[in-house]
Amino acid sequence: MADKEAGASDTGPREAAPTSAYSSPARSLGDTGITPLSPSHIVNDADPNVSEQQTFLVVVAVDFGTTSSGYAYSFTKEPECIHVMRRWEGGDPGVSNQKTPTTILLTPERKFHSFGYAARDFYHDLDPNEAKQWLYLEKFKMKLHTTGDLTMDTDLTAANGKKVKALDIFAYALQYFKEQALKELSDQAGSEFENSDVRWVITVPAIWKQPAKQFMRQAAYQAGLASPENSEQLIIALEPEAASIYCRKLRLHQMIELSKAAVNGYSPSDTVGAGFAQAKEHIRRNRQSRTFLVENVIGEIWSELEEGDKYVVVDSGGGTVDLTVHQIRLPEGHLKELYKATGGPYGSLGVDYEFEKLLCKIFGEDFIEQFKIKRPAAWVDLMIAFESRKRAAAPDRTNPLNITLPFSFIDYYKKFRGHSVEHALRKSNVDFVKWSSQGMLRMSPDAMNALFKPTIDSIIEHLRDLFQKPEVSTVKFLFLVGGFAEAPLLQQAVQAAFGDKCRIIIPQDVGLTILKGAVLFGLDPAVIKVRRSPLTYGVGVLNRYVEGKHPPEKLLVKDGTRWCTDVFDKFIAADQSVALGELVKRSYTPAKPSQLVIVINIYSSELDDVSFITDPGVKKCGTLRLDLTGTSSAAVPARREIQTLMQFGDTEIKATAVDIATSKSVKVGIDFLNY
Repeated sequence: MADKEAGASDTGPREAAPTSAYSSPARSLGDTGITPLSPSHIVNDADPNVSEQQTFLVVVAVDFGTTSSGYAYSFTKEPECIHVMRRWEGGDPGVSNQKTPTTILLTPERKFHSFGYAARDFYHDLDPNEAKQWLYLEKFKMKLHTTGDLTMDTDLTAANGKKVKALDIFAYALQYFKEQALKELSDQAGSEFENSDVRWVITVPAIWKQPAKQFMRQAAYQAGLASPENSEQLIIALEPEAASIYCRKLRLHQMIELSKAAVNGYSPSDTVGAGFAQAKEHIRRNRQSRTFLVENVIGEIWSELEEGDKYVVVDSGGGTVDLTVHQIRLPEGHLKELYKATGGPYGSLGVDYEFEKLLCKIFGEDFIEQFKIKRPAAWVDLMIAFESRKRAAAPDRTNPLNITLPFSFIDYYKKFRGHSVEHALRKSNVDFVKWSSQGMLRMSPDAMNALFKPTIDSIIEHLRDLFQKPEVSTVKFLFLVGGFAEAPLLQQAVQAAFGDKCRIIIPQDVGLTILKGAVLFGLDPAVIKVRRSPLTYGVGVLNRYVEGKHPPEKLLVKDGTRWCTDVFDKFIAADQSVALGELVKRSYTPAKPSQLVIVINIYSSELDDVSFITDPGVKKCGTLRLDLTGTSSAAVPARREIQTLMQFGDTEIKATAVDIATSKSVKVGIDFLNY
């Protein structure tokens, strides 16, 4: 198909028509003119990676959360047993310690010191002047979601205001989990457990874009979990998908249904609080055992589901809320994604921000900013105190919640303003927060509930939009999972808004649902058979110019042939269904036989109808790099064909390529970070 040519050309202003030194008429970056030889089509071959499957002794899943993290594992010989990591040292009284806070502490020399509760406690005990030298980071995962132009050099800011490379922090955290897990596995096995025996699974929000997923993979390589040469050892799992896989296995006694009229003799108004209290008691009793049995049957809820039934998983965590719609395919119970993952930054962190805004309103934004910088450890303590009270918020609560202010807050405020904290509260006109003589802020239940409102409203609104979609209108179940799903206020809001549309179900160990599902996903990554592409992807090519169809400014004449430049050659459209193992096939030819590297720019758009790479909303998002070194042989034909196969049905976009003349595989890389 010689009338269609591609060039790794920029979208910048057009220069004069290229000289005839190139056989491809595209203006190109250092000789990377390329010509697609094959028409656009999708082939449904078997997954090319299957033959390379290694055998791993154990699958370890790391749920790297915004507010808390943990790991769980399962030996491939006994996949029905999922072991959740050991109890953590430290921790708050009364808070379940099966996960540890996602907090990290570096020494003043920027070396890794500690993670989780250990980091928090050590930082807390430092002398205030010394604490300023140490680098303490928390809730840093959101940076990967909120940074539009994420690169390997993106920075994070520690509590003392100093900057550190995000990649190093993520790598330190993953390395910590690697060491913890290998030590625990070695203790269990009674002999040294090698990293090569482990298949790693790291969970990320489904709404994360490709650069953030690639960033997590790079951090894992830096931490030594896997390597680019052995990339199969690490799987990126999508959080709501993992939850979905686990929910399929649930028995009725393992969940709480919010919509049943009378559960265990409670009336509906008690159900949310009381049913949950019972469940918590059940978890508390069983917490000593960290092994969960996942029956290898389809759970009872599933026995009510028929082929084609749909359900929504709402994964509400610390940073994001992630919504996924799945449809059941029987008999194996495979899952098909019906609507591209949606969601947004509506996690429980939103409640913390509202609390911070309230403090700014009472004590002044200038003071809060200064206090954070001058007394970073005390600020952390204040937020920890808030966190434990936040967990006590409930729809039917009548008594106030007391939040202890650290002594240094009271002391520093007096120095800063010249009057007392109590005076500030009286003057602030915030009548639902009072000062108690024991040095506490007393918040009325309504005041606490008001802090939840913006975040919960965003979640409900997002769900409402989702339920408007035709694919979602006939959903049977809504599974509410993730750490924030423990909040009775969120449960009640979801029940009130959608209880009449579908059955709302919460797994009992709701904070561990994703972790356990990620282990199951690592044991069988092919369980999700069809996904939806979140974006339209393609490359820029040249087509034969058609008068009347193509805009005149796109005309390029070369050697007497009229070409239309900047045509968007679509690989896959936004919200298109892609099956696992389904491949998009393209063939490219180097501009010169001697050319060793072909670099092709990849473009993306949220719209599915794209004609040119210069259309509004089309962004360059990455590169496809074909490295032809080592594939040449004595008999290289004048016109080489490099066949490229791209896979969009997995949790990450992958590519393989073959030199047709020699049948040798070509080194290929898709890069969404360093382009």
